[in-house]
Amino acid sequence: MSIWIHEGSKVLIQGITGKQGTFHGTKMDEYNTNVVGGVTPGKGGQFVELPNKKVPVFNTVSEGLDETEADVSLIYVPAKFAAAAIIEAADAFQEKGGGLIVCITEGIPILDMIKAVARVDQYPEVRLIGPNCPGIITPGDVGGCKAGIMPGFIHAKGRIGIVSKSGTLTYEAVAQTMSVGEGQSTCVGIGGDPVNGTGFIDCLDAFENDPQTVAVVMIGEIGGSAEEEAADWVAKNMTKPIVGFVAGSTAPPGKRMGHAGAIISGGKGTAAEKFKAFEKAGIYVARDPSEIGNVLVRALKDAGLR
Repeated sequence: MSIWIHEGSKVLIQGITGKQGTFHGTKMDEYNTNVVGGVTPGKGGQFVELPNKKVPVFNTVSEGLDETEADVSLIYVPAKFAAAAIIEAADAFQEKGGGLIVCITEGIPILDMIKAVARVDQYPEVRLIGPNCPGIITPGDVGGCKAGIMPGFIHAKGRIGIVSKSGTLTYEAVAQTMSVGEGQSTCVGIGGDPVNGTGFIDCLDAFENDPQTVAVVMIGEIGGSAEEEAADWVAKNMTKPIVGFVAGSTAPPGKRMGHAGAIISGGKGTAAEKFKAFEKAGIYVARDPSEIGNVLVRALKDAGLR
């Protein structure tokens, strides 16, 4: 298996007629992802040409789900409309019994996201990944399901789960697993915004319960306490080996870094604190992204998996 999406997942793209939506929809189709349609209000009835097929455009998510039975909605909508797009997708999926929403958009106002996450939280069968993230990918035998902006060709089907706050470092983690001959079960970019849908613990719990995944690579960032909370959860609940890395160890305290969530305040949220929490929880620590592959091999060997 994998987590949350699989090769047969049907994906709807909100904002498919926009530049980003069409561009990434094309890349997803090339990767053999089953894109079944798109949503742009006012453009219902049109079609978008993708390399392997043409897909219908709907005015609303609800209409799109009725026609296509999609189980994933991917949002490429400008920041000022993105929270409303999340809420619309959440309401529509709730009526259909659940689904996965992946929001790529960055720069969504925090107050908007508080409202959107509150709505999603009312629906236990609806999950939101993002915003401000590369999305989620489950590599398959030929291509796979790619709900996001990550380059498909760098992935291969395998047994390592990856969860990361950082987009680019997700790709580095993939390259590191590939360099030691391991593929991925599912890779999730959860995004670095302070208010988002899915966190480390959600992903770790799903990987722990996924038979395809034997080990996990977790990439955190300075700022906030999500990594420390995840480490605490790991110590109590996780049986599979985890390799952990934290980005931003050279950042000066109190300085806001690239991501909205990456700010160190009051001595909390430093890379040193997070590495300490990882070690205490028995997580295998990579101090540098280029060490992730070697540390993963050590973790797999210790667990008798290599």
